[in-house]
Amino acid sequence: MPRLVRDRLTWVMYVQLALWVYFLYGFGPVAPLLRDELHISRTLAGLHGTAFAAGGIIGGAVLPVLTRRLGRHRLIWIGLGLVCAAAGGMYAAHHLALTLTFTTLGSFGGALSVNAINAALTDHHGNAAPAAISEANAAAAGVGLVAPLIVGATFAAGLGWRFGLVLVVIPVVVVALYARARAVRPPEAAGFGGERAAHRPLPGTFPLALTSLFATGSIEICLTLWGSDVLRDHARVSAGVATAALSTLIAGMVAGRLVGGRLLLRFRPTRMLLVALVVNVAGFALFWSATLPWLAMAGLAVAGLGMGLHYPLGIGLALAHSDGQPDLAAARASFAVGISFAVAPFALGALADRVGPHPAFLLVPLFAAVSAVAILRLDRLTLPDLGTADVAAEGR
Repeated sequence: MPRLVRDRLTWVMYVQLALWVYFLYGFGPVAPLLRDELHISRTLAGLHGTAFAAGGIIGGAVLPVLTRRLGRHRLIWIGLGLVCAAAGGMYAAHHLALTLTFTTLGSFGGALSVNAINAALTDHHGNAAPAAISEANAAAAGVGLVAPLIVGATFAAGLGWRFGLVLVVIPVVVVALYARARAVRPPEAAGFGGERAAHRPLPGTFPLALTSLFATGSIEICLTLWGSDVLRDHARVSAGVATAALSTLIAGMVAGRLVGGRLLLRFRPTRMLLVALVVNVAGFALFWSATLPWLAMAGLAVAGLGMGLHYPLGIGLALAHSDGQPDLAAARASFAVGISFAVAPFALGALADRVGPHPAFLLVPLFAAVSAVAILRLDRLTLPDLGTADVAAEGR
């Protein structure tokens, strides 16, 4: 059984990922607030999800070149710097064009950081990489848990949601100073600082992992971007409470990732992802059908329990089936997640404008079914006796 060793570098990368997630989940529930503030439709508000997608897609497109020229270390900090710039810009943005621009910038920076972190964790931890990635995302979700609470609290206090979002700048500066003082640097990718290495074709199993990432990314962005709108529309809670209540979803994600990190050292990632999809759909059904606020929030927590493992398992499988090319796989994964961020919230917003947010949310179990089909196929193509360690090492 692989052993996960958490050294200083591991903890720094955990915190770096968490700072991006603070921005992501701090901004996630404000789409309905922006809709009210800017007097726009749900379709136009859903363009913020599309802007997130554009940033992720652009980041994925340039990631291999930037990784080779700048290295993972610089790329991670440049990405976090762009996230801070986006948070600061959003503080003064009161026009749709500006909010979309800074959303794209933040997502672009996040894509650079998170993909470099995932690739570095894969190289640094070897066979224990799936557990490390899950644990990193658990730590990040723990920070993301407080983000909607802070944003909702500043909104309710009259300071505005932007004040809560821009607070991310302070810990980024603190961690950057610590990493510099202790000379903490991630392992660099093969070919860094040299000629461009020839990429081998990715294995035939890789597109299945990519398909699942697209589908589970669609689930996550729909629930985080529009979950509070359903609480307002169907469970009849106030805007401030609905924004803060999204923390129940993230609390479930934290619990799922903490438990999943341990289980991934014992069980096959494909089987665990299938179980996570079932748990997510069960929680969604409770959330979607409940009219009592506390019951709807309980459903969100259960949905988050399953959803918490979607991304770490999906990216872990993509990197494992990369034939030893984690940076290339991470870049391609950005496209899958980016496209999901583009298509899903816009489609859900457009459908919600026609039939209402509650029935439109039935897109979520449809995405879960797509992911399940892809993972079932991937599981069948994987040798029956492969354990987690073998799956993680399969791409190396």
